Amino acid sequence: MSTRKSFDYIIIGNGLAGFQLALALADDPFFKGKQIALIDKLPKTENDKTWSFWEKSHGKWDNIIAKSWNNALFFSSKKKITLNLFPYTYKTIYASDFYVEAKQNLSNKPNFHFIIDEVLLVEDTTELIVKTKLNSYSAHNVFDSRITGDYFSELNNYTKIIQHFKGIIIETETPSFNPEEFTMMDYRLKDGEQTTFTYVLPFSKTKALVEFTYFTSNVVDEATYDRFIEKYILETLKINNYSIVETESGSIPMTNFPFENYSTKNITKIGTGGGWVKGSTGYSFKHTEKKVAVIIENLKQSKKPSKGLFKQKYKFYDKIFLKVLEDENEKGEWIFEQFYDKNNIETMFGFLDEESSLLEELKIMKSLFSWTFIKAFFKTL
Repeated sequence: MSTRKSFDYIIIGNGLAGFQLALALADDPFFKGKQIALIDKLPKTENDKTWSFWEKSHGKWDNIIAKSWNNALFFSSKKKITLNLFPYTYKTIYASDFYVEAKQNLSNKPNFHFIIDEVLLVEDTTELIVKTKLNSYSAHNVFDSRITGDYFSELNNYTKIIQHFKGIIIETETPSFNPEEFTMMDYRLKDGEQTTFTYVLPFSKTKALVEFTYFTSNVVDEATYDRFIEKYILETLKINNYSIVETESGSIPMTNFPFENYSTKNITKIGTGGGWVKGSTGYSFKHTEKKVAVIIENLKQSKKPSKGLFKQKYKFYDKIFLKVLEDENEKGEWIFEQFYDKNNIETMFGFLDEESSLLEELKIMKSLFSWTFIKAFFKTL
């Protein structure tokens, strides 16, 4: 007789997607009797990233918001654009606060089980098996956040832009920031003819995250990020004395790679590994929330969990944008300047949230109309 531990659902990876899915399962009475395991090789106690997103009115994560803003700034090398975000609010959450919130909520549920271990293999033959370094488990459904190795192959022809960055949270001796507005993108300092910009989140008059970001095909060494961050703080922010409180860095795929094709009837790829990061922006927080809601309804209706997770027209729009960045990376500044300068907030955020009307999409296309996009359009076709 087999002594293998069996679960209804196994979630691999306690990141944004894994925890959001687990919390949604815990909140729905339909899953009260289901046995659910969360497997991660790390206990998730460090503040390894920040998540930022916009939403209208109050949200389900407001109790752990680190800071929110109603106004934003955009700088190109030629102009400054001030953005009133109403009816939206831009919000930031520390990952450590999110992990604590998730673990506290789930630890009170006797049907949820935390397993600290590394998953080596998921097999779906006569039985769905998750093999780890220390054990193996069976399940009815597996939700896997790991990125398939096929993505890293040099043999496929998909566009692969990387959003890579390093940021530092600094504190100053004197008031140096306006905590009522943040900088969405600042292109006044760039690394050559590439799409690079600085992102600034002021948490108070004396504390802010300053992050230097690339949308490029290749990464750079840490010293390069440090050089641009230091230069921006000194020359643009005019700050000479500050202390570094925290550091974060990351690498987010912006791609048209078909992660969704790796989901099956019983194995659902989630998070970055499921293609939940929006290809054109790298944003994932609200997209994750929406995709989790779809999965929950699919499970309740005995449908394939990944059914209906993606809207093909937006994948096509993202594909065109990524093609532009791949072929003419220096055009990133112009693209975002046009986007923020010629569209209102509701049109822009509705489009990025994949909730836009055809009329709004036509407005976006008109604002970005150029020979660059025409070429990318036909190459994408």
